[in-house]
Amino acid sequence: MIEGEVAPAKINLAQDILFRRDDQYHEVAMVMASIDLSDYLTFELIPENKIIVETSRAFLPEDNRNHAFQAAQLMKKVGNIQSGVHISIEKRIPVAAGLGGGSTDAAAVFRKLNTMWDMNLPLSELQALASRVGSDVAYSIAGGTALVEGRGEKISLIQPAPKCWIILAKPAISVSTRKIFQQLDIDRLKYEPNTPKVLAALENGSYDDLMAAIGNSLEGVTFSQHPQLARLKQQMLHFGADGVTMSGSGPTIIGFTQVYSRGHRIYNALRGFCQEVYMVRVMPEPFEQFKS
Repeated sequence: MIEGEVAPAKINLAQDILFRRDDQYHEVAMVMASIDLSDYLTFELIPENKIIVETSRAFLPEDNRNHAFQAAQLMKKVGNIQSGVHISIEKRIPVAAGLGGGSTDAAAVFRKLNTMWDMNLPLSELQALASRVGSDVAYSIAGGTALVEGRGEKISLIQPAPKCWIILAKPAISVSTRKIFQQLDIDRLKYEPNTPKVLAALENGSYDDLMAAIGNSLEGVTFSQHPQLARLKQQMLHFGADGVTMSGSGPTIIGFTQVYSRGHRIYNALRGFCQEVYMVRVMPEPFEQFKS
């Protein structure tokens, strides 16, 4: 029997890098939200004691360099599973875009194998396992809108954003999160954290306050390496977005509007600058099995 699982992308409404920890990871405070742009995974249990991962993008690894493969490997070990699984990933989320594509695929594997292999681990255990695969994977297990702290393992579901349209523009460049963090100089980050202001705006349900609060402390580093992203941000504002920021470590730039017709105009205007442009909405709810 073949079963499917949706793996939604995420955006950052806020991303603050606070300090470098003693373990050399960075302490973060972020507000993440799932959006209705998703990869789609299919699963088939097989009698052979092995993991097979296939993707629709020829350049992506299909061995233990793939986060989905790592997630299956970890679940297999924890559950002492002696059979195997064949996983096919239909990629719709842009790769290396700051939208959590690899992380959400791994999260989908944790969710689906938890039921298909009758492991029935609670959310907290799944998230603990997910943190061993990647820093964004734990958040992606339940999805929704959440405050994410620590190195990504402290997750609190919060009030979702007011209804709006989000335009994503991903230029034809790839950004390495690892390299961005390697070049990040915490002592030179002179800015007021965005996360507290975003949390207050969400709690009050104020779209205008949210637009004034969104931000990403990695923009300076990523923009210095890719100046076209700073220009893209200004273009999006010029075309009428109410607020614009970068998602993750980039290069995707995201703009917001509550008016569909304006969003469509921004979408059409940006397609002249970027091959990958999307108009999406926030998915306010976590996955059904993790609703409180």
